[in-house]
Amino acid sequence: MSLRSVTIVGPGRMGLTLGMALAQSREVRSLTVFGRHPEPPAHPLFVKDMARYVFGVEPLERDSTVVLLAVPDAHVPEAAHALAAQGPAPEGCSSFHLSGALPTDVLEPLYHQGYGIGSFHPLVAVSHPMTGADHIPGSYVAVTGAPETVRTARLVADAIGMSMFAVPASRRALYHAAVVMASSYLIPMLGLSARLMERAGIDPDDATTALIPLVRSTLASVEEHGFPDSLRGPIARGDLETTALHLRALDAGDQHLYALVGSEVLRIGADGLDPRIVEEMKEMFDRYVGLETTRIGTGE
Repeated sequence: MSLRSVTIVGPGRMGLTLGMALAQSREVRSLTVFGRHPEPPAHPLFVKDMARYVFGVEPLERDSTVVLLAVPDAHVPEAAHALAAQGPAPEGCSSFHLSGALPTDVLEPLYHQGYGIGSFHPLVAVSHPMTGADHIPGSYVAVTGAPETVRTARLVADAIGMSMFAVPASRRALYHAAVVMASSYLIPMLGLSARLMERAGIDPDDATTALIPLVRSTLASVEEHGFPDSLRGPIARGDLETTALHLRALDAGDQHLYALVGSEVLRIGADGLDPRIVEEMKEMFDRYVGLETTRIGTGE
């Protein structure tokens, strides 16, 4: 089996990114994008005639292999119903939504029309549709679906240079929590770091500019050495005095977050520390977490 015609519903950031990656792969005979506006967005896919734009929804081409519903989570059921209303699926065609959280049964209208149904969730942050395709090769995609649907998803992943793993339907919420913590949670942590640096007298722009290379080097270390060997800082080396100094310098809410995250740092790096230091540090973190929890619970 090979990719033939591919349809993308929704010319948003991820839809255009995947569309561009597929068009550049030369593995797709024809690419069609369904959109809600009469005119296509000003994107190379349409400016260079790499894809055909359709206002609304129409029946898929007979040799269609894949349809990707690249719409916001809240609009996936609507898109599934609209496509299902166009009639039976082309033979062997699979449909995927791109949500990490939604179950596959939101595509049930398409299943009843003969489509294979699944989820195709790229683990890549796309900030702009013009450059998003540059970040696709070498990234990962998480797929959920029946075996034949997963095989179709692998065709797409292979065509655009993505690695793929399957996530059981029953564990999708756990999987999605994991990727949200790795991506979305990184932003507020950096924001907090920049805010603390500003309070320390550093210009806000300089703070952000200084933090980015630090984060890049940390990620590179994780990639090369793994988690425990990449830990740095006072918690990783069992420095109780410096850790306590940090906690005293922070406001109550920031103390709580520092202690919560510090407890996870301690868990990862505990094997390399003196057990007595680990216990003392754990007790210190527990005091700050417990005090904050008490305040929240009592309304104080």
